Amino acid sequence: MTDYIDTDVLIIGRGPAGCSCALYTSRASLNTYILDKNQSVGALAITHKIANYPGVSNEMSGSDLLEMMLNQAISYGTKYLRAQVFSLDLSGEAKIVYTPEGVFRSRTIVLATGAMGRTSTLEGEKEFLGRGVSYCATCDAAFYRNEDVLVYGSNQEAVDEALVLAKFAKTVHWVTSGKPSRSTNRIELLLTLPNVKQWERTKLLSIHGTDDGLKYARLQSTKEKMTFPLDISGVFLYSTGTLPITDFLHGLIPLRADGGIDVDENMMTSVPGVWAIGDIRNTPFKQAVVACSDGCIAAMSIDKYLNSRTEFRVDWVHK
Repeated sequence: MTDYIDTDVLIIGRGPAGCSCALYTSRASLNTYILDKNQSVGALAITHKIANYPGVSNEMSGSDLLEMMLNQAISYGTKYLRAQVFSLDLSGEAKIVYTPEGVFRSRTIVLATGAMGRTSTLEGEKEFLGRGVSYCATCDAAFYRNEDVLVYGSNQEAVDEALVLAKFAKTVHWVTSGKPSRSTNRIELLLTLPNVKQWERTKLLSIHGTDDGLKYARLQSTKEKMTFPLDISGVFLYSTGTLPITDFLHGLIPLRADGGIDVDENMMTSVPGVWAIGDIRNTPFKQAVVACSDGCIAAMSIDKYLNSRTEFRVDWVHK
């Protein structure tokens, strides 16, 4: 006979979406667990400085903000366990989650595992991540006001992020290894900007700097086979996109063509009792504050679902 660890809410993933959801479900007196296999990965965890999260000083790192979020949820009763989920059974009213640390039986499941970014492949990329290398112009563009930056990639994300950077940077060097497809939206707009310089059919080989930060990148012209340095203060990499982390689901939840999970307005998936929040949904708005909003919406929906409420219960009372 299996010894289950019973709970009301089991959240897989301790990013901003998962921690926000746990905070609200714990405050609603729902027994809540967060499971996460590695606390040091994730988009927010590798962010060097936070500048666009309301109320947070830009001297705080993403990992410090995550620690604050988790501790706040724990202070209201959330239980956190570092564990890898390797299998689920979502067929019954009670959802079963299998981990090496035990088998959980939960009334509801929240999928908050986020998305997996590109594997570090460039010389200097890992070394300068958060100190000149970034994957998010929306997050970091303001740090490069009146400086020279490089955007690497020819996909839609690269174009959109280069447009964001062009509002701040002195020069945006747009580097593409091939010829960008003209079907990509807003390319013409990007190329009309006076501070954007395109380097077509050019490879980014390596990134270099000192303890003070990034100093230059080394490029190679694929046509002329020559290499040369380019002085820049920041490199934004979009040569490959991100994919939601869903491998542990083994097909139990339908995925869209882009790998994201569809949800309704309350963040519930097509499987009753299962919610999906944050970057696992693969929305275009990959921001911590948006992920936290997802978590709040899901938590209030779960409270209504478990307690058979006809309306949402608010988290404040006027007296």
